[in-house]
Formats: sequence, C-alpha cells, structure tokens
Amino acid sequence: MTMAARAGVSHSGSALSAVEIVTALYFRIMNINPKKPDWPGRDRFILSKGHAGAALYSVLAERGFFPRSSLKTFCLDKSSFPTHPVFSRISGVPGVEATTGSLGHGLAMGIGMALAAKHDKGSNRIYVMVSDGECDEGSTWEGFLYAGVKKLDNLTVFIDYNKIQSFGRTADVLDIEPLKDKLRSFRWQVQEIDGHNFEQIIKAVEAANNNHGKPNCIIAHTIKGKGISYMEDKLEWHYRSPDKELLKQALKELDNNQ
Repeated sequence: MTMAARAGVSHSGSALSAVEIVTALYFRIMNINPKKPDWPGRDRFILSKGHAGAALYSVLAERGFFPRSSLKTFCLDKSSFPTHPVFSRISGVPGVEATTGSLGHGLAMGIGMALAAKHDKGSNRIYVMVSDGECDEGSTWEGFLYAGVKKLDNLTVFIDYNKIQSFGRTADVLDIEPLKDKLRSFRWQVQEIDGHNFEQIIKAVEAANNNHGKPNCIIAHTIKGKGISYMEDKLEWHYRSPDKELLKQALKELDNNQ
C-alpha cells in the first residue's frame, strides 16, 4: 500500500487478493535460495497476473532477494520495479522469473519450464498464478489442455478467484463457471480453498506435490482489496491509488487485522 501511494499507481486491490498465496510459496513451500536466485535447482513462480507485481516485489524483499529499501523506487523513472514484473539478467529484479502482465502468457511459460524440468529429470516444481479474468483468454485454456495431455504433475496453478476483473464482475463479463468441472475434464487435479488462509494454502500445495500423473490447479477464492474496509470487493480498486489519508486508514486496518 505504501508503494502504491508513493508512486500514485493502481492495482493495490489486486495485490491484496494474491499476497497470502505468494507469501506462503516463498516462505513455506518453494525450494529456493535468495542468495543464489539463478540456482538451477530452484522452484519457479510465475505471476501471470503481473498487475499484482507489488505483492511479488514485497515478498521477494522480505525473503531477502534484495534490500527492502529498493522498493522505494517502485514505478518511479528508471526503476527496475515497474508495475508489471520484468525479467532481465542484467537490470531486472532478482527472483523475477518472467516478464508478465499481458494476460494469457504466464501459464504457457510455466508449462515450458515444467516440460524442461521433466526433460532434464529435475526435481524443480513450477507454480503459476493466473487471475479469474485471465481465464477469459483462449491461450490460457490452450495451456490447460496441453498440460493435462502431457501429465505435467510438477506444475501447480493458482487461480486468484476474486470475482472481479477490469470492467466488472467476472460472472457478468464472461462467466467461467463451472470452473472445477471444466478443469477436471481437461485432466487436472483440482482443489478449492480460501486463498487468504495460510493453513489451507499450504495443505493444498502439499496435496498437489503428492499427486502423480496430472497437473494441479488450486482455485483460490479471494477478496479484492482484502483487509481494507473501503477497498474490499470494490471494482474501482482495480484502478485507484490511495491518497495520504486513505493510506493512513489502510495501514491502521491492516495492522489491526494481524
């Protein structure tokens, strides 16, 4: 929230629907080494809904990939921290595995990484987060179909199902239900969880990691702007940026909710 307010940028509501999942992955689940972000044996995470990049940057900083002070440049001129994460070995952010945010691409990139790990007989696991609005993209469903056919059981996809996309509620713009049944028909192992509950997130990933022969999808029911009263489940917080007073209120509410 502080990063968004400082830079005057949007998508803080989208970051808050995703942040518990990203936190659980980097602190409890993924096999990584922040001091060696290019270690070949690492697990990978692709934030396909790249507009929630503030959540990823915050977690990477807390996990020790780079100093927290670096976040002060978020979305400022010549910063390595744009709204949407950018992959670069030279000037990019350590820990960012792919350039994302043009929706419909992240799953395909994750599938490529999962295929490569299978080919190399590696133990790497690949995690991808897509948005529910992103499930309107045809390329996403091509990916779901392909991964199921190829039995990529080293791939786990989270759908951040906050029920809101750019111009309305997901059910009204292009309803994706029955989502679980569709994914199962595409040969995926599917679970549904509360995407803000750490225990459920971790148990779901543990179950996915013990699944063999199918890719894994975790439908995470979330709330856009979770934890902030004026932001929760509000479409406008796909775009708005908090001013000084709204930031003060947000930080107070988030602190009280811990």
